[in-house]
Amino acid sequence: MTSLTRIALDPHNAAARADLADVDSLHKTLMRLVPDHTGPTPRATAGLLFRTEPDPDPTLLVQTAHTPDLTALPTHYGTAWTLDLTPLLNSLTPGRTMRYRITAAPTVARSAGNPTRHPITGKRRGKITHLTGDDAIAWWQRRAAAVGLEPVTLSGLPRPFPRTRLARSAPYFTLTQFDGLARITDTGLLTHALKTGIGRAKTYGAGLLSLAPA
Repeated sequence: MTSLTRIALDPHNAAARADLADVDSLHKTLMRLVPDHTGPTPRATAGLLFRTEPDPDPTLLVQTAHTPDLTALPTHYGTAWTLDLTPLLNSLTPGRTMRYRITAAPTVARSAGNPTRHPITGKRRGKITHLTGDDAIAWWQRRAAAVGLEPVTLSGLPRPFPRTRLARSAPYFTLTQFDGLARITDTGLLTHALKTGIGRAKTYGAGLLSLAPA
């Protein structure tokens, strides 16, 4: 079962405020909701994807592959509701138009000079470039098509990437929130993308695709 949990954060709670200010802290808090000992890739194994919603009041959307353990949240962290996404997933059919939202980290690998090669695959690796504006829009159009969606309308809005403990080696991402209407072209590809996320920075609140009937 894939679950979606909406958490209305208490803005007066110290733990909630700390998580809103630092995505690393937020990720650690949300990992408490899923089982321990889930192998070398615990976030992916648990199906954990999340997004901070730009509502007037601070809100989190958290998706997991199983029902989350909400008792693991800090005391008075907020009010949470969990929904089973199975009915939505079963309702997806080719040709149906849906509303969508995703906060993603649009990037492209661009070769400059002598690109390095991956130590295992041997493929050339270019420099990761963060995309904004029209380039980000074009990125989403390509990714949407690749996961079984044909955008009908599309808007892009820059979103913050909150960090309070930026180390020199820590990754930083430029996030964009995409909203609009899209037509389903491939149910299998779309269902996989909904469960596993899209693009980079899934650990940092990117990649969660949300759908609702148009």
